[in-house]
Amino acid sequence: EGGEPSSMQQLAGLIIGQDPFRIEHLWQRMYRSYFYPAGREKTHALGGLDLALWDLKGKALGVPVWQLLGGKARDYIETYATSYPTPKGGTIEDAARNCIAEGHRAYRLGPVAGREFDRFQAVQDSFKACELARKGGGKDGSWAIDFHGVWDQEDAINLARMIEPLRPYFVEDLVRGENIEIYKTIRPRLGVPIAVGEIYGAKWDTNMLIEQQLIDYARCTVPNVGGITEYMKICAIAETHYVGMIPHFTGPIGETALVHCLTATSVKALTTSSWSGETS
Repeated sequence: EGGEPSSMQQLAGLIIGQDPFRIEHLWQRMYRSYFYPAGREKTHALGGLDLALWDLKGKALGVPVWQLLGGKARDYIETYATSYPTPKGGTIEDAARNCIAEGHRAYRLGPVAGREFDRFQAVQDSFKACELARKGGGKDGSWAIDFHGVWDQEDAINLARMIEPLRPYFVEDLVRGENIEIYKTIRPRLGVPIAVGEIYGAKWDTNMLIEQQLIDYARCTVPNVGGITEYMKICAIAETHYVGMIPHFTGPIGETALVHCLTATSVKALTTSSWSGETS
């Protein structure tokens, strides 16, 4: 959960022997110490070390990390389920119904496409799957879809418009993520809540999307953005623009860190519960 090993070792070399309680100082040291600004892979490695620093400080002081971040702002965090299993012989409708009955806020699905990608057929098949998810969920906001950037702009917009009456909780990663400013074009044409950010790094990647309110939810996660230190700054930026946080998970350590972060902020939040045989 900490990025590429050699980057981790390189960054660790900068902080060995330093005061581990100076987390902000160490974050800046790792991010800025080389000639080129840290790319996303290095930021991810930095994030793994940042999680370790917060964990170390919490253990040294005998308090949970959420206490260090300002204390509880909420008593529980709603979850959506990704990779939730479709029962044997059942349908997406059955899976969504079971998911909501188990206590999750929303059931999330991905695009539906055959081995040979027919863009028009994939739009129609995905729309039918969304109808089943909404029917199984039984209420507005009971389902969400990740487009995974598989469609070009016009197909993505067409599908997003088709599912608008089904009231998804969010529609994620409508197109590929290289050109952040494409949402200046996409946003005015849509009426669905947009969630973007799982592949991005530190706050500079999502700042424009949040400040110009081109998205409704930031999908940033730890450690990819640079750990807890950076994630809480992104939460603050999002809160001032009424943008919610729906973080993407990486694994059990990152997911635990997200719970601590979201516990200590009042920003609207929904996090993932990766289904792998039992409820996380």
